Amino acid sequence: MSELNDLKPRAWTVSALCRAVADALDGQFNPVNVQGEISSFSRAASGHCYFSIKDATGQIRCAMFRRAATLMDFAPRDGELVEVRGRLGVYEARGDLQLIVESMERAGQGALFEQFLRLKAKLEAEGMFDPAHKRAVPAQPRAIGVVTSLGAAAWHDVMTALQRRVPHIPVLMAPALVQGGGAAATLAQALKSLYAFSAEDNPLSPPVDVILLVRGGGSMEDLWAFNDENLARVMAQSPVPLICGVGHETDFTIADFVADVRAPTPTAAAEMAATDRGVGLESLSVLEHRLNRGLLRQQDRQAQALDSVAVRLGLGLARQQDRQAQRLSAIATRLSRPQALLGQHSQWLERLAHRLHAGVQGQLTGQTHQLERLSDRLSFNRAQQVPQRAQRLERAALRLSSVDPHRVLERGYAWLSDDQGQALTHAGQFQAGQSVQATLSDGVVPLTVSR
Repeated sequence: MSELNDLKPRAWTVSALCRAVADALDGQFNPVNVQGEISSFSRAASGHCYFSIKDATGQIRCAMFRRAATLMDFAPRDGELVEVRGRLGVYEARGDLQLIVESMERAGQGALFEQFLRLKAKLEAEGMFDPAHKRAVPAQPRAIGVVTSLGAAAWHDVMTALQRRVPHIPVLMAPALVQGGGAAATLAQALKSLYAFSAEDNPLSPPVDVILLVRGGGSMEDLWAFNDENLARVMAQSPVPLICGVGHETDFTIADFVADVRAPTPTAAAEMAATDRGVGLESLSVLEHRLNRGLLRQQDRQAQALDSVAVRLGLGLARQQDRQAQRLSAIATRLSRPQALLGQHSQWLERLAHRLHAGVQGQLTGQTHQLERLSDRLSFNRAQQVPQRAQRLERAALRLSSVDPHRVLERGYAWLSDDQGQALTHAGQFQAGQSVQATLSDGVVPLTVSR
C-alpha cells in the first residue's frame, strides 16, 4: 500500500500550478517575438491596451501596459499585421495564457485590411464613390426605412432618436443579420425589400424617402459584412438617399463610401434622416406672425386712405360755400342802389342761388359716390386679402396634419402599450396572459397575449 502511495501523482494547488507553468514558459520561451494580426484591440481609460494576436489557426491574448503603449509610433487597428516582443506567462486569475507586450511594430497591413483596400480601390475606380452621385436627404421624408438587427442596440438608439425628433413620420424596419458569414446576404435582401416600399404607387404605406443602414461598433471581423462587394452594389442601386451609420466614428467600411451620407453612429444617422419637428413648427409660427402683421398693415393703409379722402372732401365743400357766400354778399350790395334793377338782380340772384344749390348738391353727390367707391374698394381688398391669407394658413395646417401619427393609424396600423401606457415595440416585451391595449384610429381595444 505504501508503494502505491509513493506512485500517486503530487496534488498541486491551482495557484502553485499556474506559477510553475509560468516559470516553465519563462525559462523556455522568454523573451519572445510573435507575428500575427491584431484582433479586438481596445485601449482602457488607464492607457493600457488589450488585444489578441492571431493567425489562421490560433490566437494569444495580449496586454500592453501604458508605459509601453506610449512608445508606439502608430495607432494599432484590427486586421493589421504586426510583430510584437514581450514575455509569455500565465494570468493566474483566469488561468489564461497571456503575452505581456513590451514593444510593437507593423509587419504589414494584414490579410483583412489588404482585402478591404483592394475592394475599395476596385469600386472607387468604377466611380461608385463619386461625390457627384451623392443625393441630399429630404428634410421631411414621408417614411423612413431602417435595416439592422431587430435585437441590436442600434435599433433601439435609432427609434429613440426618431421618436424624440420626428414622432409623426412612419418607420419601416427590415430586419437582417449584422455579423457573421451570412450577414451580407441578409443585409442586401433587406435593402431590396425596402426599395419596393419607395414606389409612389405603393398601397401599403407612405413611400420610403430615406433608408438607414445601421449597426453598433465592433472589431474589423464584426463589421466585415459591411465590406461585401455584392452589398455595395445593392446599395448603389438604392432609389432613395441611403445613410450608413455603422460602428463608431473611427470605423470605416465599404458601405460608408457607397452610401449617400456617412453617419458616425446609428444615433447620428437617425438625426440626419429628417429635420426636427420643432423646427417646422417654429417656421409655421413665424409665417403666421408675418401673415397677421401684413393684414394689419394693409388695413391701416386702407383706413388712412379713406380718412384722407374724407378730409379732402370736407375742405373742398367748405371753400365752395365761402366763395358762394362772398358772391351773394357782393350782389346784395349792388341791389341797394336803383329800384329798377331790383327785379333784374332778384331774378339773377335766384338763378345764382339755384345754380349754387345744384352745384353744391352735385359736388356733394359726386364726392359721396367717390367715397362709396373707395369704401367698396377697401372692403373688396380686405375680402380678397383675408381669404388668401387664410387659405395659405389652411394649406400649411393641412401639410402638418398630413404627417399626423393618427393618419398612420387610419391606414390599419395599431399602437401597442401595456397597462402603464408604455409602448411595446419588441416581441420580447410580451408574456402569456399579459394585458395589452391596442390604440386604433377610432378607439382603444383591450387585448390579452395568448402565448
